[in-house]
Amino acid sequence: MRSRPTLQWAPGPDVLALEPGTTDVGPLAEIVAGRNVVVLSGAGLSTESGIPDYRGETGSLRTHTPMTYDDFATSEAGRQRYWARSHLGWRTIARAHPNDGHRAVAALQARGYLTGVITQNVDGLHSAAGARDVIELHGNLDRVICLDCGTTSAREALDTRLRAANTGFEAEATRINPDGDVDLPDEVVQHFTVVPCTVCNGVLKPDVVFFGENVPKSRVERCYRLIDAANAVLVLGSSLTVMSGFRFVRHAAKAGTPVLIVNQGITRGDPYALHRINLPLGQALTELSARLP
Repeated sequence: MRSRPTLQWAPGPDVLALEPGTTDVGPLAEIVAGRNVVVLSGAGLSTESGIPDYRGETGSLRTHTPMTYDDFATSEAGRQRYWARSHLGWRTIARAHPNDGHRAVAALQARGYLTGVITQNVDGLHSAAGARDVIELHGNLDRVICLDCGTTSAREALDTRLRAANTGFEAEATRINPDGDVDLPDEVVQHFTVVPCTVCNGVLKPDVVFFGENVPKSRVERCYRLIDAANAVLVLGSSLTVMSGFRFVRHAAKAGTPVLIVNQGITRGDPYALHRINLPLGQALTELSARLP
């Protein structure tokens, strides 16, 4: 059974009544200095790498509806639309480089302050910056999985096959979304050829969790173990709209574990946070790192 996708969240009185977040990272540094902190990151961390988020001031949900699992799995036209647009979008994701925020997270982990990094992002930029053992909650666009036989393969190999099958395909991506999707006219999409699995001729899907699809249970349990063992949870660049990330914040707060949020704008987790910092992620994390011994 798959959950109903949550694309938007309307803040209630409990959130709207809160004071605005501060720009002082000092209280954050005091807690992170105690070590054993788990990071939970979202799309806002990658905006400084040129990948827009979903719900910020220029968030893509204002003009773009992400692909849902049911649309992809049940519709051949839906799969054609997704792969045509993602074929272009993935190239932009693949060229993106880690920013100061990603590098700061990797440095904090290397210096022993972080015991885990959980990310809702599918761009692989945490690992590219040097972070270790990152739990990619929603998967990674670098991988492809067959829905029929379960075989996984490299996205780069699929890209080569799609280029060969679409030699006359000409289009330009004017906007990239966090899921690697772009906007294309229908007349362009209709001429795109989708290729099947090389093992069983089945349906290929990026190895990411689409809206309305459940995160694998074993991955969720691994996250809970990290959260349970942490001294604090540091949320970076996530509105926490979707339950897949929000549940860890609620779980930590219920157990009395401090929740720290760095995000530009309000989040669904604000009522559970001990400290909220309203700053660009690169700036906040660089300053946080500099304040720690």
